[in-house]
Amino acid sequence: MGLAHSFSWPFLRGTNDMKVTELVAQIAAPAAEKQGCFVWDVEFVKEAGERYLRLYIDNDEASVNIDQCEAVSREVDAKLDELDPIQESYIFEVCSAGAERELKRPSDFARFLGSQVAVKLYSAKNGRKEYVGILKEYADGDVTLESGETFRKPEIAQVRLRVTM
Repeated sequence: MGLAHSFSWPFLRGTNDMKVTELVAQIAAPAAEKQGCFVWDVEFVKEAGERYLRLYIDNDEASVNIDQCEAVSREVDAKLDELDPIQESYIFEVCSAGAERELKRPSDFARFLGSQVAVKLYSAKNGRKEYVGILKEYADGDVTLESGETFRKPEIAQVRLRVTM
């Protein structure tokens, strides 16, 4: 996937410099709640010359199903059409956060302590750029695995859940 943008978009209409991802998360939250879900993440990215607005939903009970994604998509799409906050064209997608979702917020790490994760680094450490292990601790952006490896926030490119069969 492309890089998610975290700055204010100049083509956002009437949002008082709110990030497009924050605006969509606010719009989508009630629709997701109606389906027993919550907003996991929102991305606004450019891939292969197209803009994609992706809304990831999740729930605490079981996996998100296609009917929930469709219901949230219809409601949020209608609201985006009504508000028309984004000046340029984009493709809107609603999907499950996925089994191997990226962990971004402190609450994500807290929820998945004790789970297997893959830690990708910007630069190799001991000859490796990816480490897989059980998430033992998360503190101020630093990640510690049960094996004892600790990674500082500035060296971490991404942390994802890792599904084992």
